[in-house]
Amino acid sequence: MVGYDPDSECASLTTVDIATAGSASGFVTRAMISPFDVLKIRFQLQIETFSARNPQAKYHGIWQAVCKIFQEEGLPAFWKGHVPAQLLSVTYGAVQFVSFEFLTKLVHQGTSYDARGFTVHFFCGGLSACAATVAVQPLDTLRTRLAAQGEPKIYRNFRHAVACVYQQEGLLSFYKGLSPTLIAIVPYAGFQFSFYSLLKKLYDWIVPSEEMKTGNIKNFVCGSCAGVLSKTLTYPFDLFKKRLQVAGFEQARAAFGQVRTYSGLVDCAQQIARDEGARGFFKGLSPSLLKAAFATGFTFFWYEIFCSFLRAVKYPNGPKKQEG
Repeated sequence: MVGYDPDSECASLTTVDIATAGSASGFVTRAMISPFDVLKIRFQLQIETFSARNPQAKYHGIWQAVCKIFQEEGLPAFWKGHVPAQLLSVTYGAVQFVSFEFLTKLVHQGTSYDARGFTVHFFCGGLSACAATVAVQPLDTLRTRLAAQGEPKIYRNFRHAVACVYQQEGLLSFYKGLSPTLIAIVPYAGFQFSFYSLLKKLYDWIVPSEEMKTGNIKNFVCGSCAGVLSKTLTYPFDLFKKRLQVAGFEQARAAFGQVRTYSGLVDCAQQIARDEGARGFFKGLSPSLLKAAFATGFTFFWYEIFCSFLRAVKYPNGPKKQEG
């Protein structure tokens, strides 16, 4: 069960257990979905129209992009920026799930609201994601730059990227794109948690087989659907964030086509609307939805598995339920 539930066997888990499960979930999921993330970032940063008829467009489709990246950069390119991405996922998973469990428990104990309700999960999910985002934003910026660079590389490795960004652009550059990220993360994460809870209830109502109602298939299916719905509703802000994160990094993007410089969130939105049209706000949506489906599905899938595993290890003779 994701979120505090006094009737759940997982209510006996400690904060350390929850952080461990969240980190482990983030680690395994990141390793599995990294290629989708690289594709998404490349698509989001391309200014040119996605069309095979446009000779200036480096990428114009998912399969074509996969083949192009593989031919030019090799298989490891699909895991570019993987070290900061893993640090990001492990930290983000721990902070987000610990915050979410804490906030839903606080609601249960301190208010008359149902801690398992859609609205409570929406707000608690959004706030927990805000806390996690602020904690990992520097890692996200580094991950984006490492995944976005072509050949020859500007940054040799993670350590070199940290040193270059700090020396050339200053400390605040690690938080580029934070504004659109925070604006988008509240509804995105809120919808993730609330849709996940809602879809699990809907799944139990639709699926007649008792065997299919339990186990991990339900967690993955409901998590994947929640991820697709959430990403579609909040996608443009993710695009703004990526464009702003590579500001000051234009030389590494020259091989990919046109490069734009943005002074801020509003200017970024205005330039995209003017130069790329309404479709420009949804560049990279296809790989993003694939990534969102697998990432959210596997995040909840592995989180619940690790929670069940930790509970079984700590309480082999049965869990001790918390009161409250």
